[in-house]
Amino acid sequence: MSTLPSILLLSGSLRTDSSNEAVLRTVQALASPRVCTVMYDGLAALPHFNPDDDADPLPVPVATLRTAIAEATAILICTPEYAGTLPGSFKNLLDWTVGGTEICDKPVAFVNAAAPGRGEGAAATLRTVLGYTGADIVESACARIPVEHRMIGADGVITDPTVRERLGEVIGLLAEFHAPAAKAAEA
Repeated sequence: MSTLPSILLLSGSLRTDSSNEAVLRTVQALASPRVCTVMYDGLAALPHFNPDDDADPLPVPVATLRTAIAEATAILICTPEYAGTLPGSFKNLLDWTVGGTEICDKPVAFVNAAAPGRGEGAAATLRTVLGYTGADIVESACARIPVEHRMIGADGVITDPTVRERLGEVIGLLAEFHAPAAKAAEA
């Protein structure tokens, strides 16, 4: 029996109405029935990273994060840039993944939804931190897709057809990346 790819969606923004959240809600709406998407919503609950606390038993929010990562077959990230780098709360989330092995070799992609000329600092930092975690960055699924607030409908989903098409391609590429591993496991 085949297992559907499960893609964990991680937003680097704490703002409910952020364009980053809209990107991930749109990905959920566009995902094929052959792909399961799971939105992680525990960013605000994570304690500040402290290496002394990175031991069993883990703080509950950290254990929940690591379980979500472990259960996913791939991860899609969309994060804003603050002061030229990742937002502190999202860097904190990533710091909690360094001590675990759940993200190691896991296919990961990200969407930079910032306006042209912005967001490169966050993307560069994200690449660096993901390197430390051992994540497998799926370059073909990483994309710069600028999203303006006028493109977001009242339901929080992006309405712009060009952006929707590009996001559909991203989720398809990330799901495809999982396909060879799933086929090998089924054989």
